[in-house]
Amino acid sequence: MSPGRPLFKKVAITGGAGYVGSALVPHLLQEGYDVTVMDLYLYGRHVFKGVEHADRLHEVEVDIRDETAVARHLAGVDAVIHLACVSNDPSFELNPALGRSINYDAFRGLLRAVSSHRIKRFIYASSSSVYGVKEERDVHEDMTCEPLTDYSKYKLLCEDLLKQGRWRDMEWVILRPATVCGWAPRLRLDLTVNTLTIHALVRKKITVFGGSQLRPNIHIQDMAAAYGLLLEAPREAVKGETFNIGTQNCSVSEIADIVRSEIGDGSVTIVTEPTEDLRSYHINSDRIRRTLGFKPRWTIQDAVRSLVEAYRAGKVHDPLNNISYYNIKTMQALKLEEGLYV
Repeated sequence: MSPGRPLFKKVAITGGAGYVGSALVPHLLQEGYDVTVMDLYLYGRHVFKGVEHADRLHEVEVDIRDETAVARHLAGVDAVIHLACVSNDPSFELNPALGRSINYDAFRGLLRAVSSHRIKRFIYASSSSVYGVKEERDVHEDMTCEPLTDYSKYKLLCEDLLKQGRWRDMEWVILRPATVCGWAPRLRLDLTVNTLTIHALVRKKITVFGGSQLRPNIHIQDMAAAYGLLLEAPREAVKGETFNIGTQNCSVSEIADIVRSEIGDGSVTIVTEPTEDLRSYHINSDRIRRTLGFKPRWTIQDAVRSLVEAYRAGKVHDPLNNISYYNIKTMQALKLEEGLYV
């Protein structure tokens, strides 16, 4: 913790048992926070098994759409990090009504619950995809947002709800993350760096569709550190602000080359296939560096190494077939509908 900065002792994280949460929660526990995880645990309850400082970890199985239950579990909380959502475009498109109910309809109720308890700081995980496709090399926070999909459209609509001025006593801040990469206890293998790495390890072959598309990336440990920084930052630095957060903009072909280089045994081939999906995202993260002093410590190369080490240590089980590593496959298997899960 930075000396002299306020410490929000009790933090609630919606969706805290997901990919980012599984790295963020141990980070915050290590930093001295009491952490309440609010999640449906669709991907298993193993995520925090053996975590250090478990006496300060409180796990609550709750549907974020159940405003009454959410409000009950927010009592006594100082700050909220809102991660819970149906993540990525394919998962959202599998059941658009379900996606809207979780990603957008539930948001106003969550804000009411946060406001009713006078919780000071609210950190919203939006997405860098809200910008849509831009020709500029440096896409910054003041540029027009032109979301291309329902997933990114509802992310932006939630931002708009925050900006309506109704939540004046709340220190809200919006984060627009790049695509996260690297190993975590609740692993996802449906994200660019992670996908290419696991295919290189298992199949010894990387298939690149297109390749010229740019993707902004951030290591999952830097992602966790960024949320910690937003908790530490003084009110005047974050209230009502929006920050991009990413560290490396690379083309998909460049990422494939990094993966092959890091595996390093000469057996991995790269095959390029044509695609009609030429969506290209690239963001500038200078604002969070200037305003909060954010300094990334990890690279795509580090993310690949962490995945290689976990795989070779036996921590990744049947990675091409185990549905728990893939959001859309899990949702398909569970046949999720729009009703509350209580």
